[in-house]
Amino acid sequence: MVYNWKIREKADIENVVSLSSEINVNETLANMLVNRGINTFQKAKDYFRPDLDKLHDPYLMKDMDKAVDRLIHAIAAEEKILIYGDYDVDGTTSVALVYGYLSQFYQHLEFYIPDRYKEGYGISERGVRYAAEENFKLVISLDCGIKAIEKVKLAKELGVDFIICDHHTPGEELPPAVAILDPKRLDCNYPYKELSGCGVGFKLIQGYAMKTNKDASKVTAYLDLLAISIAADIVPITGENRILAFYGIERLNNNPRPGIKALMLKSNLVEKEIDISDIVFKIGPRINASGRLEHAKASVELLISKDLDDAMRRAEIVDTVNAARKNFDENITREALQMIEERDVVQQMKSTVLFKEDWHKGVIGIVASRCIEKYYRPTIILTESNNKATGSARSVYDFNIYEAISECSDLLEQFGGHKYAAGLTMSVANVAAFQEKFERVVSSRIQDVHLMPVLEVDDEILLDQINYKFYNILKQMAPFGPGNPEPIFYANQVYAEDVRILKEKHLRFNVVQNGQVTKPVCIAFGMADRTKYEDEIVYKMLKQKMRFDLAFEIRENTFRNNSSLQLYVKDIKFD
Repeated sequence: MVYNWKIREKADIENVVSLSSEINVNETLANMLVNRGINTFQKAKDYFRPDLDKLHDPYLMKDMDKAVDRLIHAIAAEEKILIYGDYDVDGTTSVALVYGYLSQFYQHLEFYIPDRYKEGYGISERGVRYAAEENFKLVISLDCGIKAIEKVKLAKELGVDFIICDHHTPGEELPPAVAILDPKRLDCNYPYKELSGCGVGFKLIQGYAMKTNKDASKVTAYLDLLAISIAADIVPITGENRILAFYGIERLNNNPRPGIKALMLKSNLVEKEIDISDIVFKIGPRINASGRLEHAKASVELLISKDLDDAMRRAEIVDTVNAARKNFDENITREALQMIEERDVVQQMKSTVLFKEDWHKGVIGIVASRCIEKYYRPTIILTESNNKATGSARSVYDFNIYEAISECSDLLEQFGGHKYAAGLTMSVANVAAFQEKFERVVSSRIQDVHLMPVLEVDDEILLDQINYKFYNILKQMAPFGPGNPEPIFYANQVYAEDVRILKEKHLRFNVVQNGQVTKPVCIAFGMADRTKYEDEIVYKMLKQKMRFDLAFEIRENTFRNNSSLQLYVKDIKFD
């Protein structure tokens, strides 16, 4: 796949020179920091030295006083409290955090996760009626509820109060809850708007602990769960999220709770320092798998487990489900790609819309993303559920798939989402008409630039600049993620030496730049048979010492107790 390199513009030179001098880093690093909004000594100090004391006062959040007072009243009156959360990673970690914290000193608690297939996303009527029938007087909803107006009205009629902890954008009308904690409320002045659902739950227990004079360390002990939610829910790792993720990852690496340690053992992560990518690609999918294929209750039970032996048994179950999820994912992806490749006309389209009645609903979003990796264009994967065609949509860089789906609303029964991801439901009889109309809409809106994946590159660098002093500063910029991406650099006019193929998939070579002494080792994953420019194999072009521009991340590799810096290749552009 050919990338469109989007190289960041140079920051204001006076600001760069000033920051470089103030914090004693070279101008390449200073330029990168200024481009990320780190343009003063104090901002750099806050960025490089995250501090839990810099977390915002939870009482700056609208309704926090009401939420805490209602929780205090429920505990004093020994009311039954139901902790209700969504079935994804953010929802299950939210439930584990709030339930786990309160259960240390309060017994009249249960948690509830809706069934993805029987109840769907968010607060369900079945969940509300369960709360009323079981005599729960208070429900704390996490990562959901901000648009559950009718469900909360029903709960109120049945004598059940709601505290809503959500981070999604509200509609014009708010549910009639006792308290609604959501920094995205228009009337909420909370300084940081990008908390995860678990983050909002954390602020609730932080506020409760402050008002009841409980030990703050018992609250921050749950930051490992919060770091997982931040990584898996792909919220920006900026501001308050950066502080929370930093200390949460520190806890993951030093003192994880039994359930997470069991997941780490199953993911072969115990012998390494865990980072955001480990959560996204190894821990998160295992937690998510239960909700995708069976019931997410299993993931919560694992996360709140207090004994490593018990946690290992539960992790084995979750891992088995995840293996099944991967099998579904791989098989359905293979079928989907085959459907595209069998018809030339489909390959030439500007969109992908595929339907097969027996595809597993729990993995079609993953399959849509996998298809984009091969055919980079807006993609919708549909399957049959409850006699309807239901699907997940994923988009490409800077193309609003939600708006494109909206243009086809006359063929749909239900849809929702945002710029890059959406869900939709329609009559099976409408699938062919939807495929045709969606392709027309996308073709009329999309530009060629949207159909080429974007690689955002920070700055040019000379190979001799790559050393441990430089790398150690880069390491302090972690945790990386949205809003704070791992730095990508490029080197101009280089060539390769000692080119080798590893495991029939990957390339290893030394990169050489005229006038530079350093010849770092490069690892190019999955590029052994990659083609560029009229089907020329990259391996052969490298062997011929053709000149190219190289985009890369700088990583440390340790082998047999020897450490060295390597370049992880993101892309190669030949002359």
